[in-house]
Amino acid sequence: MGEISIGKLLIVGLIFVLLFGTKKLRTLGSDLGYALKGFQNAVKDEPTKAAAAIDKETEETIR
Repeated sequence: MGEISIGKLLIVGLIFVLLFGTKKLRTLGSDLGYALKGFQNAVKDEPTKAAAAIDKETEETIR
């Protein structure tokens, strides 16, 4: 009952295509990819920004 097979995935995919159409799904997929890429860039850049802020605070404390 809880197993997900290829047949079930194909049926769900077919239902999505019938409900939304291929153009809408393509747009949704590209938007999702863009959002994930932006999230990955933000996560990757965050530690370097945090480290720079800590270095700056340490430098100001020493002076």
